[in-house]
Amino acid sequence: MGRLFGTDGVRGVAGLDLTARLAMDLAVAAVPVLTCDLATYRGARMGHSVGDTPFVPPGDRSAGSRPVAVIGRDSRASGDFLEAAVVAGLASSGVDVLRLGVIPTPGVAFLTGALGADFGVVLSASHNPAQDNGIKFFGRGGVKLADEVEDEIEALLRAPEGDAVPHDAFGRITDAYSENETYVEHLLATLAPLPDGRAPLAGLRIVADCAHGAAYSIAPRALRRAGAEVITIGAAPDGLNINAGVGSTHLDVLQAAVTEHGADAGLAFDGDADRCLAVDSGGEPLDGDQILTVLATDLKARELLAGDAVVVTVMSNLGFYDAMRAAGVTVIQTPVGDKHVYAAMRDGGYVLGGEQSGHIIQMGHATTGDGVLTGLHLLAALNRVGTPLSAAAKMMTRYPQVLINVRGDKARAMADPSVDAAVEAASAKLGDAGRILLRPSGTEPAIRVMVEAATADVAERVASDLAAVVRQAMAGAGTPPEYD
Repeated sequence: MGRLFGTDGVRGVAGLDLTARLAMDLAVAAVPVLTCDLATYRGARMGHSVGDTPFVPPGDRSAGSRPVAVIGRDSRASGDFLEAAVVAGLASSGVDVLRLGVIPTPGVAFLTGALGADFGVVLSASHNPAQDNGIKFFGRGGVKLADEVEDEIEALLRAPEGDAVPHDAFGRITDAYSENETYVEHLLATLAPLPDGRAPLAGLRIVADCAHGAAYSIAPRALRRAGAEVITIGAAPDGLNINAGVGSTHLDVLQAAVTEHGADAGLAFDGDADRCLAVDSGGEPLDGDQILTVLATDLKARELLAGDAVVVTVMSNLGFYDAMRAAGVTVIQTPVGDKHVYAAMRDGGYVLGGEQSGHIIQMGHATTGDGVLTGLHLLAALNRVGTPLSAAAKMMTRYPQVLINVRGDKARAMADPSVDAAVEAASAKLGDAGRILLRPSGTEPAIRVMVEAATADVAERVASDLAAVVRQAMAGAGTPPEYD
């Protein structure tokens, strides 16, 4: 059996791959790992303490000192039964549970730290369709788990069951929906008024596409309280329509709404609102690289960009590197995944990083990608200097980029030498005028084929050729294309 945890938690089709039993068992397995530091937990497994800190199982703690977990979810119908299963697993393991209800993933991360919880749990499959769902954990302070910590949880999941918690040590379950307002207040507290004293987004008309997801209530409230006039779309979740034709993966709806309403800008969130993309007044989209360009240059101009550096993943466009070079900003590169971006930011003391997909981390305000926070700061930065979003989009010239998702046996394809040969041949053809990236998805049975080139025609042709090789390799018949 392969690794259960993917790039961003455990995901699958709800009720099929991700069952109530698996959700409960994951919760139970997470408790001993996340209620103490990893070194202490490992020592406890070996039958001794580590340093001066003994491992105390939750059920053995004194009354009133049980560990605490917060749990939130997006708007999927399956979130109800999965939440019930996780809560049951946590409470039966001696953990007090604070239920936050429907709330963006970064809201759970923030409240994990703000409420002093031992850990947080999110039920969401982000931008995936409604039939999928997922479980991910945050450690103390609201940080994503390192791979080794996830491995410890997975190992315990497969281990024999331990001793039962005494009946008088079971956790208590509390609805803490009002704490969502604490998260909104935090978002607003990160902004400063305009130089003339008005609200940060005063004078702006904004369309917010909430993807019928976790941001459906919080995003419009935060934008309005920041001073904007807000028109909402994708803000009527019914449990089945999350990401369905709306949100950050379907920008055409937002583009049409922005031009129809004569808005200054549009913001698009995904299902769990940890990412944000934007649309300018003419309906032209801005991706995460372009948003990072605005934020990085703004922070540098105000001498707030630590190390004059920004952290991005290997997916960032070559045009982003050109823009940062011109602005005097160093680019630090990591593997795909905002937890890798966060780790590099933490280790290097950087304050800004993110992904082309719109996961933007603003250290000091958040420990993970936060779509609503990103939207607020993007618009506030431009409003402060009176620059329209359409002008900001021109700060970076994007190389034509083509991304093809090839679904199938990703392990088989990545092991096929014909795939390596095809990439090597295509890279030689592109030279310094482009680049190629093939990587297995961490959340789907697919391989991402990404090609950048000087022209769209070249990028499309090379990507199509490589995708064909990958498909053949998945079928066991890979043959590299030939280039003149």
